[in-house]
Amino acid sequence: MHKLLVSAQKEFWLLTRDLGGLAVLFLMPLLLVITITLIQDNTFKSIQENKIPILLVDLDKGEVSNLITNNLKESSLFEIVDESNETSAQDLVQKGDYQLAIILPKNLTKDLNLKIDQNVTGILAEFGVEEKSELSNLKIEKKEIRLYFDPATQRSFKSSVKNNIDKMISKIESQSIYKAFQEELGEESSEPIFDMESFISFNEIVPNTDKQEGIPNSTQHNIPAWSLFAIFFIMLPLSINMVNEKNQGTFIRLRTQPIPYATVLGGKTLVFLVVSLIQFILMLVLGVYLFPVLGLPKLDVTGRIPLLLIVAFFAGLAAIGLGLLLGTIAKSQEQSAPFGATFVVILAAIGGVWVPVFAMPAFMQTLSKLSPMNWGLNAFYDVFLRNVGFSEIIPEISSLLLFFIVTTAIAIIYNQRKNAV
Repeated sequence: MHKLLVSAQKEFWLLTRDLGGLAVLFLMPLLLVITITLIQDNTFKSIQENKIPILLVDLDKGEVSNLITNNLKESSLFEIVDESNETSAQDLVQKGDYQLAIILPKNLTKDLNLKIDQNVTGILAEFGVEEKSELSNLKIEKKEIRLYFDPATQRSFKSSVKNNIDKMISKIESQSIYKAFQEELGEESSEPIFDMESFISFNEIVPNTDKQEGIPNSTQHNIPAWSLFAIFFIMLPLSINMVNEKNQGTFIRLRTQPIPYATVLGGKTLVFLVVSLIQFILMLVLGVYLFPVLGLPKLDVTGRIPLLLIVAFFAGLAAIGLGLLLGTIAKSQEQSAPFGATFVVILAAIGGVWVPVFAMPAFMQTLSKLSPMNWGLNAFYDVFLRNVGFSEIIPEISSLLLFFIVTTAIAIIYNQRKNAV
């Protein structure tokens, strides 16, 4: 035990002498998570809160176009900018000045009413309520609402706009049909005889059975994701320190001492495990106290801190195991530094830190299950968003622990075979 503590003390001295390394370990992750959260939160607000200016060219000037215009203005998504000419609207969208232009065609109200009257009188004639009129033989051209999108607009935005407008038009058509029936049936009452309210509705429910509802926001998504990225990034200074020990002869002097290689690795593990926990605690402090000052959602850690620290502890072990293995195998900083940085980025990419796993192709979704960052991220999301207990995160933290054991064992075996006399 004394040898382990002495080894840890040596690692602590090496770490505290490198001020640049300490800045990378503690300050850079904090700046990273602040920047990413600000960007994503502002993007989220621009879609959900700030209205997007769009062009509207009303060539109809009728009742239907007025209903469409009023519905668009009442929407929380759009700010309507009137434009008189379709060509100029198209040019403005093409230049990127606006993301969307909506063109309402001529005679939209007139032809829609004619078509509805045609259908209603045809149905009533079939039932013998009234005779067929000349209107039934009239051919009415279908109307087309044209949408001009900025070429750089994302497909999800296009689909959302199309669905909203289609729903709006369908509602207007239905109400017009009900109104036409009422007029044909001779009802003069101001109250409609048809119920025009939607019979089927949607209700979004968070599946937290018998538990406090957790509503995910940009803070709850970014704090765990980028905390995990910062924790795994410690494999870089850890492996570089181990390579420096080899190149400076320190490791050779250690081999002359009656200290097992496992004890040397144990000292490094203790120090860098404390570093990873400090990193995580700083991230939590950031989310709880600084984010609200910056106008970002506050991180809610009520009742979650013990489980969060447990996940961070085992995630730190997994990251350290990877760093110990890389530091044991690498022969120079030129090997450990670029490989370590690149490998962390790859693990983050396939682990769901940057792109959600469900948005990946099927092959990448399967591959993501091999990333220890994915295990840690799922465990963090379980605690933050799904309000689970300790038993539910056991599979993830067990995988992280097993990863640490396997990588450390490989490092010890590799070192023994390499230095066998």
